[in-house]
Amino acid sequence: MANPIWIMTSAFDTLNLDQTIKKALEIGVQGLDLCVFRRDGSRNDFVATHLDYNTFGSDEAKMTLDKFNSAKLRLSIGAFENLIGGDPVHRIKNQNHLLRLIRMAYLMGGDENDVKVGTFVGYNHELGNQEGGFEKNLLEYQKVFTPIIKYAEDLGVTLLYENCPMEGWRSSGHFGTFNNLPGILAARKLMYELIPSPNHGEIYDPSHDVWQHTDPVAVIQHTDMNRLKRIHVKSTRNFPDPYWGNMYPMQEVREEWVEKTGISSSKSPWDRHHYEATLPGFGLGDSMDWRAFVNSLKENGFTGPFEIENEAVLSKQTGKMGAIVQGCKAAVQNLAPLLYELGDEGWQYPDSAYQPLLEVNRKDIPLMNMESIS
Repeated sequence: MANPIWIMTSAFDTLNLDQTIKKALEIGVQGLDLCVFRRDGSRNDFVATHLDYNTFGSDEAKMTLDKFNSAKLRLSIGAFENLIGGDPVHRIKNQNHLLRLIRMAYLMGGDENDVKVGTFVGYNHELGNQEGGFEKNLLEYQKVFTPIIKYAEDLGVTLLYENCPMEGWRSSGHFGTFNNLPGILAARKLMYELIPSPNHGEIYDPSHDVWQHTDPVAVIQHTDMNRLKRIHVKSTRNFPDPYWGNMYPMQEVREEWVEKTGISSSKSPWDRHHYEATLPGFGLGDSMDWRAFVNSLKENGFTGPFEIENEAVLSKQTGKMGAIVQGCKAAVQNLAPLLYELGDEGWQYPDSAYQPLLEVNRKDIPLMNMESIS
C-alpha cells in the first residue's frame, strides 16, 4: 500500500490558501497539513495561518472541503504552542485556540475525514526547575489536557502531539533545552497512561531524535502504532563538537573567554545541538537512514501520510520561493521509491488510492473556552 506525501504549510507562510494549494499540485503531493496559528501569538518562527479561525463556521467548512476535493487533496490542521507553561496570558490563549481548532476539525468531519489537530504540549519551567519537575509537568499536562481531550473525543476529533523538544524556545543562557513534554518517547508513553482516551496520538518527526543521537528505528519499534498518525519529513545533518560533546547543549560564553580559548559558543538559542536542518535528498548529506526508517514503519503497519516540514537551511531558510518548492520536490522524489508504487512512469502515487473528503454538512456549534469545558 502506498503512503501519501503531504506538506505542512508553514513553508508557505507568504502565500494564501489558494496559492498554497496551487504549489502543492505543482510539487505533486496528496495533501496539506494546514497551519492555523494565532495571529497574535508569541512565536515568529515557521508559523502560518491558512484558515481564518475567527470566521470559520459550517459554510466555511463546506467551502474548504469542496476546495480540497476539487484539487484532489486531503487535509489536517494544527498550531504548535506552549499550552502548559510560558507566559500565563499566552498560555490561556493557546489553550482556547486549540479548542477553536478542535471545533474547526469537527465541522470538517474530524476523524470521519481524518482531519486531525496537531499541537505541542509545551513545558512549565517553574515546575520543571523543582525536584520532581518532570513528574510535575506530567501532572500539569494531565490537569490541562484531560478536559481538552474529552471535548475532542465528544466531537470525534483526535489531537496529535509533535515530538519537537523546541530546543530554542529559551535563550542560550538557560542550561536545558527540553521545552516540549512529548519531545521524548518516555513522556508520550506516560501521557497516554495518564489520559487513556483513544483521541490523542502523535506526529513523529525522526529528525528531532537524530540530533539527540537516538535511533528513530528503535523509537518506532517501541511506539504504540495505534497512536501514530503522521510522520514529519525533515532531516538533520549532525556536526560533531569536540568542545561540548553531544550530551549537553552548547552554552553562551563571554566573547573574551571564547577568543582566549578558541572554543565554540552559542550565538542563537537554536544553534546549541550542532546540527543543520535539511530535507532528504536536497543538497546535503543526511544523518539518518530513511530506507531503514520507512521499512520499520511499513513492517509495523503504518499507512498514514508523510508530511514534508520544510525548515531546511538550503530551502525554506533561503526565503526564496523557488528554493522552497525545489526542496519539497526533491523530498518527494527521494521518498517516492520508498512510499509509492512502481509503474510505467516510475514511482507514482496510484490514482486509485485517492479518497475524496466526505461532505459531512455539520451544523455549527458554539465556541468553547477552557472555563466552559472544565
